[in-house]
Parts: sequence; C-alpha cells; structure tokens
Amino acid sequence: MEALKAVSVSKKFGQEKVLSDFSLTLEKGSFEALMGPSGCGKSTFINLASGLIGIDEGEIFIGDERVSSMSDSQAARFRRRHIGIVFQDFNLLESKNAKENILLPLKLDGAKIDAQINSRLDRLVDALEIAEVLKKKPFELSGGQKQRVALARALLTQPDVVLADEPTGNLDVNAARDVCAVLKTLNALSSAAILLVTHDPFVASFAQKVNFLKNGAIVESFETKGDPTLISRKYLEVYG
Repeated sequence: MEALKAVSVSKKFGQEKVLSDFSLTLEKGSFEALMGPSGCGKSTFINLASGLIGIDEGEIFIGDERVSSMSDSQAARFRRRHIGIVFQDFNLLESKNAKENILLPLKLDGAKIDAQINSRLDRLVDALEIAEVLKKKPFELSGGQKQRVALARALLTQPDVVLADEPTGNLDVNAARDVCAVLKTLNALSSAAILLVTHDPFVASFAQKVNFLKNGAIVESFETKGDPTLISRKYLEVYG
C-alpha cells in the first residue's frame, strides 16, 4: 500500500525552478532517504508533501488524500493527524516541557488525552529512552534529547508518513548515530513510512533505500545495504 506518492511535481520560486517532474513513491512501513547537495530541493519537497507550501504542477498523495489540492486549513488539520514532521532545529516550544511538547499536536487537534493515548506515549517514551526528561524544558536538554522528544511528538499521532528534514544536522556524531538508530528501530515497530532528508551518506545508510535528487527530479534510486561507502561512491558518480 502506498503511504506517499508524488507524481510529476514541479515548483518554482520566482524564475528558479527547484523541482521539475519530480516523482516518488513510498510504500507503507518503508524507510527511504532523499539525498542531494544543499539547495537541490529536498526541503522544498518536504514542505510540499506536508502542505506547508503550495504546488505549481503535479500531485502529492498521502494515503488516499491529495495533499496538493487542500486549502491551508485543510492541510493543517490533515498534517496534525496524518503526517509527523521532524525538523533540523527541533521546533520545540521553549515555554513547555518535553511531555507537553510531545502532546501538543493532539491538544491542538482537540483530542482527549485518554488511557489509550497515554499508553501509546509510554511505549514511545520507553523506546526513545526519554522518561527522565519529560518534565524538563527544551533549554535543559541536549541536542540528542531534543530530537528524541521531537521524534516522539511526530510518532504519537500514529501518522501515515514521517518526514524528517535533516534531523541530525545540529547533532554531534554520537547523537546523530543514536537518532538514526532510533529511527530505524521505530520504523520496524511502526507502520508509518519514513522519508529522511540528508546529504550525509552515513545517515542515509540507516534507510533501506536512497533516492538522489538532481536538477529537480529523482535521477537514481538504490538499496543502501546499510553501507555508507556504497552511498558515497554513488553520490560522487552522480554529483561529482
């Protein structure tokens, strides 16, 4: 079953065409990486797929829903319920503690925090090993802890798709490795498809498959085999 499908997507900013005839399909439960140098359109696609910006041409579906045709209010509601987003800069509210940040999308959607949701939260907290930070504010957390909290927030709503935009970009090597390992573990435990945006072959090696983005479109896709050396070699072949 398809969790995400982009068909012939194009997007311009002014006269600059960032995406051109971009197509990508993620199956339910898959874990794929989208790679390319800075400015090639990776984050633009994340913003389009999550309904944060409008599309110029083409279509994007999350499950059976056409995100690309939604109004801003429809997209916001759909995003809270069906899409988990993980940002490079965490996007945690400094005025709220970790638990409050995790629950925020559900609160904004008017959901009742019942026993079922609390049970789901407990499982995520255990998997992410963040029980000791739940009452702490973001300024009290390390970068790795902040990103684990952000992952919990993204997954608590049981989304169809998790869009992770350079989630290790602000982390040191050890924290980046930990976050990637957690993503891989959570993917095995969840039915959500994960799209990981990165330019780092080591980070991409945790995904099952890599897609190279160049000149606005996917130019090569292959299984990673968990091998960053393979990814690095192919990256150099494509981008020089």
